[in-house]
Amino acid sequence: MDSASGSCSACGATGIALMKLSLGKDFFGRTYDRLSPSTDQNPQWYCESCSVQKNLQRDFRDITAEIDKLGAGQGSHLSAPDEFQRAGLRLREIIALLDAAEKRSSLLASDEVKRLLERLNIMTIPV
Repeated sequence: MDSASGSCSACGATGIALMKLSLGKDFFGRTYDRLSPSTDQNPQWYCESCSVQKNLQRDFRDITAEIDKLGAGQGSHLSAPDEFQRAGLRLREIIALLDAAEKRSSLLASDEVKRLLERLNIMTIPV
């Protein structure tokens, strides 16, 4: 738990269990370590709801970066048809999860994800 304030870094909730996001895989299966103690001097702690939203935000950012690469003609995971389709499905899932959440996310807005899905839908993948 965040020893300084004991609150969620995203929504400010207190008196609940908090978790720190650390090791894992991103949407495209790449390993990441965002909160390594040796490199992160200000770790973020999240309640369960915000932890889920933080994972959605991470996938959104990963997909955004790959869409930007694809749009610029650079190598992108989205060049593979199955990854392109999977990204679209994930964006739809993120929209559904954000719209169904009891409290609005301070980390990611459904409208942002909808705009990214629109961008993806007008793109074509190179064959």
